[in-house]
Amino acid sequence: MDSPRQSNRANRNREAKRGQNHSSTPPQKDAYARLLSQHHSSKFRVYLEQYAKESSFQGEENGPSTFPRAHSDRLDIPQRKRDQAFVDFSDSSDFSPSSMKTKGEESSLSLYMEKLNSRGAQQDCDRRQGVSDKQRRGQRRDTATSQDGDIESGEELSSFKDSKQHQKQQKKNKDPSRDHASKEAASCLRAPQSPRKISSSGQEQEKMKKSKKKNLPKNHEEEKSRDGAISSGVDAEMSRPKSPHGKAKNLQQPQASSANSADKSKNKGGRGAKKQVFEAYMTSEDVSHGLKRAELIQGAIRINPKKYHEAFIPAPDGMRDIFLDGIVARNRALNGDVVVVQVLPREQWKVVRSDTDCEGASESEHQTGKKAQTAQKKKERPPSPDVIVEDQYSDQDELVSRVKNITLSATEKGEMRGPLEDASTPRSNGEILQRTAKVVYIVERKHSRAVTGFLKFLPDKPFAMFSPMDHRVPRINIPLPDCPADFISRPGDYTNTLFISRITSWPVDSNFAEGRLAKTLGQAGEIEPETEGILTEYDVDFAEFPDEVLDCLPKNLPWTIPPEEMCRRRDLRKECIFTIDPATARDLDDALSCKPLPDGNFEVGVHIADVSYFVEEGNALDAIASQRATSVYMVQKVIPMLPRLLCEELCSLNPLTDRLTFSVIWKISPQGKILSEWFGRSVIRSCVKLSYDHAQSMIEAPEKMFSAEELPPMAPEHPIDEIHQAVLNLHTIAKNLRAQRFEGGALRLDQLKLSFTLDKETMMPQGCYVYQYRDSNKLVEEFMLLANMATAHHIYRSFPEQALLRRHPPPQTKMVDELQEFCDQMGLNVDFTSAGALHRSLHTTLGDDEYSSARKEVLTHMCSRPMQMAVYFCTGVLKEEHLFKHYALNVPFYTHFTSPIRRYADVVVHRLLASSLGCGPRLELKGEEVHKQASHCNDKKTASKRVQELSSELFFGVFVKECGPLDSEAMVMGVLDQSFDVLVLRYGVQKRIYCKSLAGLDTFHHHKVGKKGELTLVWSPEEPQKAPVQQVISVFTLVEVQLRADGAPMKYSAVLKRPDENGSDAL
Repeated sequence: MDSPRQSNRANRNREAKRGQNHSSTPPQKDAYARLLSQHHSSKFRVYLEQYAKESSFQGEENGPSTFPRAHSDRLDIPQRKRDQAFVDFSDSSDFSPSSMKTKGEESSLSLYMEKLNSRGAQQDCDRRQGVSDKQRRGQRRDTATSQDGDIESGEELSSFKDSKQHQKQQKKNKDPSRDHASKEAASCLRAPQSPRKISSSGQEQEKMKKSKKKNLPKNHEEEKSRDGAISSGVDAEMSRPKSPHGKAKNLQQPQASSANSADKSKNKGGRGAKKQVFEAYMTSEDVSHGLKRAELIQGAIRINPKKYHEAFIPAPDGMRDIFLDGIVARNRALNGDVVVVQVLPREQWKVVRSDTDCEGASESEHQTGKKAQTAQKKKERPPSPDVIVEDQYSDQDELVSRVKNITLSATEKGEMRGPLEDASTPRSNGEILQRTAKVVYIVERKHSRAVTGFLKFLPDKPFAMFSPMDHRVPRINIPLPDCPADFISRPGDYTNTLFISRITSWPVDSNFAEGRLAKTLGQAGEIEPETEGILTEYDVDFAEFPDEVLDCLPKNLPWTIPPEEMCRRRDLRKECIFTIDPATARDLDDALSCKPLPDGNFEVGVHIADVSYFVEEGNALDAIASQRATSVYMVQKVIPMLPRLLCEELCSLNPLTDRLTFSVIWKISPQGKILSEWFGRSVIRSCVKLSYDHAQSMIEAPEKMFSAEELPPMAPEHPIDEIHQAVLNLHTIAKNLRAQRFEGGALRLDQLKLSFTLDKETMMPQGCYVYQYRDSNKLVEEFMLLANMATAHHIYRSFPEQALLRRHPPPQTKMVDELQEFCDQMGLNVDFTSAGALHRSLHTTLGDDEYSSARKEVLTHMCSRPMQMAVYFCTGVLKEEHLFKHYALNVPFYTHFTSPIRRYADVVVHRLLASSLGCGPRLELKGEEVHKQASHCNDKKTASKRVQELSSELFFGVFVKECGPLDSEAMVMGVLDQSFDVLVLRYGVQKRIYCKSLAGLDTFHHHKVGKKGELTLVWSPEEPQKAPVQQVISVFTLVEVQLRADGAPMKYSAVLKRPDENGSDAL
């Protein structure tokens, strides 16, 4: 605090300045005259008169000299600096419109006038408090450590030293002895505000938010967030009063947190001066230091697709995910980006209820922010390294590498503490605190920044508004020259046209991004435009392979194996080897063989296409394969990783053709015990291409004599009986291997998968069914797993620093604890102590009625939520072997070896294996290169999986539109306060049903039975003399639903059917 002597000296200086400023009234009139000459408008003159009245009113309220002094101070600025000030104000200052103006009366000049007045008041109040220009600049730069969430734009972040000084200054400002000064500054800064007063108390803001949320339907809230309004949680953060050194706009900010002001602000579309919406990012040095000291946290951001104002990053300590509330907290990061966040002060953490069953099913892709907090009952299990860090490697620059290494080493050693030390614990009322954070840096932009959507014409604007179909992406301003030629004159013609846009930038002062129109796809609702949009959004390269890639392929066709290559390989062409694949498969990666031995054992072989022979390391073909990383399977087509000449011809293990392979051959007992093992390059000649259906028929009819007409063409040297017996022997061994795996603690979580039958000409869906996973599938799976595990051990022994393996981290501890509590409440005896224990629990009969399998499906889905994704990694980067483990398989080492035609990771593994065996080039790969490729493969695999899911959703939406409405039984998977999720048993799809959209529903009420949420639905009677019908909805409730096409293209909804009165309780 300033000494009395300093304060008196400062006051004398201020009084002297006031005298000078009062004498400068004529220039002030000149300034108004100059501005008036630029805007000869009656509305402007009316506004000036109104503004003068308001200012005089506020001047009387706050002191007679406030208004004149604020303007006279500003007129001491030279002309050149005034011009700079105008630019600065328009970029960074806040604006709160007067309550007496209509929207049409706003203009850029009026905004400037109000901003000018606000800034003048700010400068004056700073002088009262003795704040120097240097101090103000220091505060503006320190965006990373500011706790009020409000940021000034136009300046870079300060050095780390300046940040520390500002943190100390903030602590001083919290001293109660400064309250009086703070109030004086606040009253001064309120002077230019309109008469509409909005409280800046954080508690009052919180009450306002809660009351609004109660009165606003959920979908309305989401729509508001969709349009770019700042979420209420972040607004509360912004609305807290600052210290006396704070900016004027920070005390006006609460006005922006009201829904009306926020909507008005966001809909101005860039007119006039703009307020700062987002913080500037921290400097790379500050990020690096913050991660080292565990003051910052790094992770991949996940945005809730159903509540797009909610986002999360994993907590390094395995506890509840860290919550990011609203677009401001996300700070322009998009779904999947690797970000660095700063945990907010404890008073800004989110209060959530302990509602496992309510919020546990609120999201299809990821858990939401209100998943349940576990009770004190926890079963003992080792802590899990819950954060996958090595799959986030980026080669952007040296800083990114440093950031990654810091996060990796800290997480491996369990050193990620700092802001996470104060773990959330349940309160006495069952509520808990969830940590909240804000993004301060984007390490890697993994989102493609491409999105499909629709164009909207905006009159009198130089741009059109692009509305993405993915609501997690902001709306985008598109320059009109990018739009179709007749878009301006006939915008209605493009209402249903699907476009692709790419975000080019996202200014700090706008809720909307800026971008360019990339392509016109076609009409929304048609399969091909929608499919192309999905592929583009997820950055799938579906272009034709360029000439330089095709030049890498064999030229002399038909191609034959060179004699010199044949001499270097084991010749297995006379063996009984065959493939088992889906009937429509064209890329046949793997083949099997099983030969009985005289001693009663078997020689079993797994033979994998030798893709690495054709894809030489370092050439153009290798480059594009490594970039694509995986083939992408959609309902109607495949986007191949390799040119079709390779994936469907030269590498594919087509029948009756000589092919190059990599083989693993074991001597195995009938009980599945491995007696010996051999790896090597080979040549095979498949004798038949069996489908899963063919193999299943052989398994189900072991005594049947199959005719040639029942099976595909076969090699004459291998009779049908020989192939049939080989399939039966493989089935017997596979059953034993499978039993051993699950007895040893493996876990499998099978979920329903939808398949389609397509019209061969139109490729439109004719029917759909739930895919059946049968013994023939299990047969192939067991031997592929065995080959992958054997290869993992081999390459790790040979190359402990460069091996590319695949690991599966244990489930997230916090979510497992919550699920354990929920199961206890439901009376389900589920053991989560290990993968094997969970597997045994899931296969315990859930009742003995016809719906026990449905209950198992629901429970399996619940158990899949805490599970993490399996990832590729380099053993030289992740040093500790206990982190290599594959949780679900319960094995120490695992990799992918068996599908090199469609996975680039397998190609790398083949090269490692060949080098270790001395039958391939010397290994040139370095550990860092393997690590980068592993990370890239992880990203592409995740994107491929999502594209496959979206393709299935697309085709099912078409099927419902063409063949619906569709009736089915469904089982409730989760209950929220106004909706519930169901698993549609006939089709295996999951849908949410909103109570407010149910026709004939009178009322509904959400309540708790212990920890279990229930919805009581009261249906209006169909006849006046009858009583209303009551229906109780909870997890495992069986209901009847109808799937109907929505008005939006490709969309459908599930509608709950009215219950049978005889089967329900009447009120």
